Amino acid sequence: MPRFDKRFLQRIRIPFGFLFAIIFVVFARPTLLTLLIGGGVAVVGLLIRAWSSGHIRKASVLAVTGPYAFTRNPLYLGSFVMGLGFTIAAGVWWLGLIFAALFLGIYLPVMSVEANDMLDIFGKDFVEYRKNVPLFFPRMTPWKTMDGKFNFQLYLQYREYQAAIGTAAAIAVLSAKAYFLT
Repeated sequence: MPRFDKRFLQRIRIPFGFLFAIIFVVFARPTLLTLLIGGGVAVVGLLIRAWSSGHIRKASVLAVTGPYAFTRNPLYLGSFVMGLGFTIAAGVWWLGLIFAALFLGIYLPVMSVEANDMLDIFGKDFVEYRKNVPLFFPRMTPWKTMDGKFNFQLYLQYREYQAAIGTAAAIAVLSAKAYFLT
């Protein structure tokens, strides 16, 4: 796939996610049990994203602390876990297949583009990091022990609180749908 196509995917991933969310809500058949389990999983994903946002300084410092010591893409891992949670909450198994196909089809190429960008920006430091930290699924132990505390100002700067608002709204919509379906 040419680099241009991957850049296109990078630009449309969020609007496409909103489109999928509409389709998702239309076909969802949540129950109290699926909402409790799926909502819990989605909150775990939200926490992963929040933790990640407090450790990254985009394109200026190679992030290797916090969740970045376990996986090179913790923000996307958090998004995946959130999506998995919402899929469970929806209570429709085939929505999970669509979610998985869309995630793989969009985010794997995006991670590839971003890895090339990181290589261009950080050079040999990124090469060492890439050798030691997996692309997506986390290592069991951190790569290095480094000082790197969570920075709440970064969380605010990257507006990660919007993911919390979106998660609360999605759970509310699915809860309302579950209420009216029973």
